[in-house]
Order: sequence, then structure tokens, then C-alpha cells
Amino acid sequence: QVQLVESGGGLVQPGGSLRLSCAASGRTFSNYYIGWFRQAPGKEREFVASIRWSTTITYYADSMKGRFTISRDNAENTVYLQMNSLKPEDTAVYYCAARMYFQNTWSYWGQGTQITVSS
Repeated sequence: QVQLVESGGGLVQPGGSLRLSCAASGRTFSNYYIGWFRQAPGKEREFVASIRWSTTITYYADSMKGRFTISRDNAENTVYLQMNSLKPEDTAVYYCAARMYFQNTWSYWGQGTQITVSS
């Protein structure tokens, strides 16, 4: 059973940084993409970034490029999302998700972690 557990959320001032972690367990993830999504109040969930575990090829939503960096630690089975220059509009619940590389649907989701960007 795949389990994804996010951590690292919290309150941060505009312009600040946070690093989210997604601890993945339950199987070998070499054939998976791990992604980050977010959902702000009253808005639909949106894609943030993803990484293919085996090749570390990364993808970003256009609005996140240059500010957010996704990476993974194979030894720790963890995917990170480094977020810099945070803005109030980045406030959302951030979710980690996983899918096999040949699937279009994200099959597994974490419980989410809240990020609030406010002074």
C-alpha cells in the first residue's frame, strides 16, 4: 500500500522560504512520478511540480518556475519542494501525489499540509 506523508508546512512571511517533504513508502518508486499539487480556499486543486523518480526529470507549472524546486532523495524515499520568494497567493494546502509513469491519473495522495503566507 502506497503511503505519502507530507510535512514542513506552516506560517511564513511574504518573501520567505519553506521546504516541504513527502515521505513515500509501500513500494519501490522507480516507475513513478511524484508530484506536488495545491488547493487554495475556494479554488480548484492545481499542479505545482512533479519529478520522475528514476530519471529525476522535473516539470513545473509556469507560475512556479524559478521560485519552486522539486527534488528527491533516493536513500530517504523522500521528495522535497523548496519554495522561495513566497507570496500571499501561495497560501494553500499542498498535497503530494504519486502515479506510475504510464498513467495519466494520480492514484495516490497524501493528507496535505497547510502553507500560509502572511505578514
